[in-house]
Amino acid sequence: MDKTQVMVYFSLFGDEFPIDEVTKRLGITPTLSYKKGDLIPRRNSLHPHYRKETAWDLSSGYQESYDVKEQMDQVLGPIKNQVTVINQLKEDYKLECKFFIVIIMENGDTPGLYLDNEQIEFASRIKAEFDIDLYANPYDGIED
Repeated sequence: MDKTQVMVYFSLFGDEFPIDEVTKRLGITPTLSYKKGDLIPRRNSLHPHYRKETAWDLSSGYQESYDVKEQMDQVLGPIKNQVTVINQLKEDYKLECKFFIVIIMENGDTPGLYLDNEQIEFASRIKAEFDIDLYANPYDGIED
C-alpha cells in the first residue's frame, strides 16, 4: 500500500553563481545543485529541456509523513543560524530563496500543514517565499 509522502526543500537560486562558494560560505553540502544551461533529465529525450537558472538546494527528500512541520524542521536545522550568510549571498549574487513543500497524498490520507512562529520568522528574515504543491493520487475510499 502506498503511503502519503512529504518533501521540503530550501532553494537559493539565480541566474549564474558559484555553487561551490555558496557551499563553502554556508558550510553545508547541498542535496542537489545545478547550473543554468544543464540538461534536465527526462524520459522523453526527443525534446530536451535545459535549466533556466542556477540553484543550490537542501532537501529532506520524500518521507512518509502526516506532519509537514517535521520535514520543515529537518531542512531548517542546518540553516537556521545562517540568516546573515544567506542574506549576504543573496546580495552578492542577486539570488532569491524559497521553501518548497511537496505533498503526495495516497488513499485520501492528508498530512497536517502547519508552520510555527520560528519557521515563519526565519523565512521572513531571509525574505523567502513558500511554494506548496499538492498531489492527490486517486483512491477508492469515496463512500456513497
